[in-house]
Amino acid sequence: MGFDGGVWRVRAKGADGEAVGDIVIDEADFPWLSGTFTAGPGFAAVQDLFARELALLEQADEQDWEEWETAYDEIARRVSLSSPDGPVPEFLLHIEGDRAWFRWSDEPFEERGGERRTVG
Repeated sequence: MGFDGGVWRVRAKGADGEAVGDIVIDEADFPWLSGTFTAGPGFAAVQDLFARELALLEQADEQDWEEWETAYDEIARRVSLSSPDGPVPEFLLHIEGDRAWFRWSDEPFEERGGERRTVG
């Protein structure tokens, strides 16, 4: 599957499924994809969650991973990610300004020693 130019969609979970934004892929460094993020009408409701998650990620040390994971769990609870082929069951998504980068899995990420995600 070629990724460049593919559009991945971020939507709010829930009955309305409001568009949070679209990501047009322009770089693939497996397992990470990145691209230009265009915010949708639902982004304002989760923008602060993404900013907090990145701030925690940047300052994290071994003591702070639990706080980062709690912040990221809220993102995962509030948004879904769909590839050009449909929804993905598990993902790790970062959004900053007009850039987004993420990895995804067709299966839930495995828990390893209390850490469920590879944050990279």
